[in-house]
Amino acid sequence: MSKRPEITISTIDAERLEALLASTPKAGFPGRAELQAELDRANVVAPHEVPPTVVTMNSTVRFEVEGSSDSFELTLVYPKDADASGKTISILAPVGGALLGLAQGDEIAWPRPGGGMVRVRVKEVLYQPEREGSYHR
Repeated sequence: MSKRPEITISTIDAERLEALLASTPKAGFPGRAELQAELDRANVVAPHEVPPTVVTMNSTVRFEVEGSSDSFELTLVYPKDADASGKTISILAPVGGALLGLAQGDEIAWPRPGGGMVRVRVKEVLYQPEREGSYHR
């Protein structure tokens, strides 16, 4: 697998995600270990220091999945905020975990449930709370 791109997350997202992982069983969801590894290697910065093109929690992002001709436009949310609208993706979903901290143009290979890898590429961060000055969402 190729080298993973650098990722940046805010101190608020880091704290909330660490608490979320601490509250879930070790085998709670596919990709848990990978999400923890991403948090461990992330460049953690104050919310106002997050670059405007980085995917943070509650960001709306347009991305593509290798092997699909479709482009997806979803908001990365905490599990409690995921809904059936088709407009959100939970951080606990494999692709959700892959998106966190990536910048526009970045791509990453991420484990699929049941085996294999999926490659996800960020095309555009359409909305980012930090870019709009919303630091405590």
